Amino acid sequence: MMGVLANAALKAGGEVTGIIPGFLQIKEVAHQDLTEMITVDTMHERKKLIEQQSDGAIALPGGFGTLDELFEMLTWGQLGLHSKPVGLLNMKGFFDPLLLTMENMAGEGFLRTDHQNQLLVSDQIHSLLELMEAYEPPTVAKWIGLE
Repeated sequence: MMGVLANAALKAGGEVTGIIPGFLQIKEVAHQDLTEMITVDTMHERKKLIEQQSDGAIALPGGFGTLDELFEMLTWGQLGLHSKPVGLLNMKGFFDPLLLTMENMAGEGFLRTDHQNQLLVSDQIHSLLELMEAYEPPTVAKWIGLE
């Protein structure tokens, strides 16, 4: 998926920076035609650099790695470490079970609704980008009962 998106961005005249841990460069085929390729030592360094160099994040359907990156960005936003929009492109309802789980987390008191709502969701990229442009980060503390 990342390669397809990178190719589309490059074809449209965009610039694409890849960030990959060295150990993955050996196991996976790294995209050779990117504008820039940055190699780091760990996955944590990769995620931190992605956060630092981005204006926001959008998760597409994927697996554990996608969820890891999504929840790291949401958690960092919840903790006030960044104020960037985080979006979920919910194509064909792929993330519906995850969204129900998040509703359950909020309903059971483990997640503030304000923080649940920091995840912007749409099944259309144009409307998701509009939501991200208009994003205002939550102003409440993560910890319930410490106001």
